[in-house]
Amino acid sequence: MGISKTILVSMMILYSFLSSAQIRLPALISDHMILQQNSQAILWGWARPGEKITILPSWSKKPVIAVANSAGKWTATVKTIKAGGPYTLQFSASDSVQVKDVLLGEVWLASGQSNMEFKLKKHKSAEANYPLIRMIDVPNRTAEEEQAEFKGKWSICSPETAADMSAVAYFFSRDIHKETGFPVGIINASWGGTPAESWTKKQVLESDTNLQPILMQYEKQVAAYPEALARYKASLEKWKADTSAVKGKEPAAPGALGSHQSPSRLYNGMIAPLIPYSIKGVLWYQGESNASKGFQYRYLFSSMIKSWRSDWKNDRLPFYFVQISPHQSQNPDLRESQFVTYRTVPYTGIVVTTDNGDSLDIHPPDKEPVGKRLALWALYNEYGKKSVVASGPLYKSMKVEGNKIRIEFDYADGLIAREGALTDFTISGSDQQFRPAEAVIEKNSILVSNLDVKEPVAVRFAWRNVPHPNLYNKAGLPASPFRTDNWKLQTEGRK
Repeated sequence: MGISKTILVSMMILYSFLSSAQIRLPALISDHMILQQNSQAILWGWARPGEKITILPSWSKKPVIAVANSAGKWTATVKTIKAGGPYTLQFSASDSVQVKDVLLGEVWLASGQSNMEFKLKKHKSAEANYPLIRMIDVPNRTAEEEQAEFKGKWSICSPETAADMSAVAYFFSRDIHKETGFPVGIINASWGGTPAESWTKKQVLESDTNLQPILMQYEKQVAAYPEALARYKASLEKWKADTSAVKGKEPAAPGALGSHQSPSRLYNGMIAPLIPYSIKGVLWYQGESNASKGFQYRYLFSSMIKSWRSDWKNDRLPFYFVQISPHQSQNPDLRESQFVTYRTVPYTGIVVTTDNGDSLDIHPPDKEPVGKRLALWALYNEYGKKSVVASGPLYKSMKVEGNKIRIEFDYADGLIAREGALTDFTISGSDQQFRPAEAVIEKNSILVSNLDVKEPVAVRFAWRNVPHPNLYNKAGLPASPFRTDNWKLQTEGRK
């Protein structure tokens, strides 16, 4: 081997060695980041196998040591103090990396589909100059296997950057910051048109008999795809060759395999890379894509929540979510499944949006009430603001009183009917035929009746795709749709 070639090979080996020795950090651990205050924050990254990494937070004089494993991965737990900053994080080994402008505060994960993805620049107005609010977006990505990384960076909330923030997450973080003074970090992992099963770990779907049909249907789709694709191509060629004026619409292509609507693909690509970054809780706005199987959603959604909590090793991880707004495609079964999840899964909160819908637009443009109502749950439960009313009236119980039914609620202080008499109440006897009902407020309960229903057994409220109810509490928050019966629903049994 010639001298020049020997030198070249030696340089390549040296370059490879130096490259492998460099400390590499995930996108979450970068300039302008926010770490959860008063926590045991987990940091991680990559270095040369066996290498010792020294981590020195500027809020502490005590370094933390980590050692890279055989795959080069290392993790470390760093104790954080109360909210404040800016600080630095120094990572040192054979080389060093410094992360600057680190704040300690409150970190929330915002996820879901298009109404969470909806950007602030589409909103009618917003101030958006809060340097202590930071957001990092997880790029839309599907994956067959769980991913370890994503590409992104933290941005500081300013008039120049806020336009691309999730509008719901912005209004939530603004109110939390204003009320507490804490820095607020938002990790935004959302993608329009996605069902909850896309955000759910495959093992969860496999282990639950109520959810196994989701995987079975997908497997059938995979098996049938080649034939479906061939039929589509033949139809498309025939359609292109047809020169008549009545040839109809272009044939629709079969759904792409491994798309953002496929089971577990978004969990693998967009949630797995976030674990185990310390978070205060989760904000969730999703459900529209599961409306056709609204009853099944109660099993799917609750299982997803429990799985995420398991991932973050926190069975009390707050999970606050938005009930789907009125729209012609959104049935009451789905809203009930969301309400059932609130009632059966602890440490959750539900935001009612019956006053913020549009029968023709599934993306209501005013996201401020949604973000503010999510913040109410957090302010009350997580930040000790006990003067806050967290929710509108939520159905609690019923009692038959002669030819009337009395309905009791949580969050019922100061029940009011806006603009006239109460609307959207129906009542039924044992014949399961619901009729419009008169509803009268009596202190913090409601008496429901219909003169033609002599022996009532059930009440439903706002039970349609596009309800227009007017029941609120004195805090100005609307009541959730509900039913008192357990009769079979339209979507029950769909798999």
